Amino acid sequence: MKHTLRDASGIDHVPADGTVRIVSLVPSLTELLFALGLGPQIVGRTGFCTAPAEAVRDLPKVGGTKDVNLDRLRALAPTHVVVNIDENTRETVEAMRAFVPHIIVTHPCAPEDNFALYALLGGIFGRQSQAAALGEALRAALDEVARTAWPARQVIYCIWQDPWMTVSRNTYISRMLALVNWQTWPASDADLAACDGGNCVRPPAPGTRYPAFRWQGDVVQATDLILLSTEPYRFTEQHCDALERQTGTPVALIDGAMVSWYGSRAIEGVRALAAFARAWS
Repeated sequence: MKHTLRDASGIDHVPADGTVRIVSLVPSLTELLFALGLGPQIVGRTGFCTAPAEAVRDLPKVGGTKDVNLDRLRALAPTHVVVNIDENTRETVEAMRAFVPHIIVTHPCAPEDNFALYALLGGIFGRQSQAAALGEALRAALDEVARTAWPARQVIYCIWQDPWMTVSRNTYISRMLALVNWQTWPASDADLAACDGGNCVRPPAPGTRYPAFRWQGDVVQATDLILLSTEPYRFTEQHCDALERQTGTPVALIDGAMVSWYGSRAIEGVRALAAFARAWS
């Protein structure tokens, strides 16, 4: 019996054989697939898959992460499509099952989850040695950041405005920031449920990962630093200046890819986050 590898949806995959045609619908995973040496097998991507720039330039696009063009995807005849629970919709994934033999579902929720991600894709596509090398590099980066006694800071990490949206602690972003002891608001559903003083735009459902909120009440007063991410919303230094004047709290622009992209980018991301945290310590 062939060794199987289980994805985030609980489906077991076997190592690929024969002709392999991969489409990635997740920007960070497109980058990871190239890092694993799978460039010749990648036949399609989303318009948001921009790294590595030279390698993806001539790859066909199949729309965005949330609005995949199924006809374009079908025309590429993929044997494998790589998706993510946060990035892609359930409806798109279910529709693809009618014509894609293998759909690999991913859902890293912490930096350490990248080890299993490397092993999953490396095992399916016969790139075990490359996956092991990435794992060693990530372990070194995590060990390095763990050697510093980081002072605790309360932060709000913003991913959108109109409405303003942040991240809960059960997200990859929040757990990345926790590596440098930056604790994100809200800490729990209880914090969100207590937002009857005007902080919440609407009552959040339990387990909301990306809640909407307003800049009111005690939340701002208890915050040491507000972080505006460069993605998915394209915050700029001008946004930082305006929000700092509004709230009276320090505001910093942070490279969203370094904090939110899992896969091979996580190795560079951990080190970049440590440097960023030192600059704001």
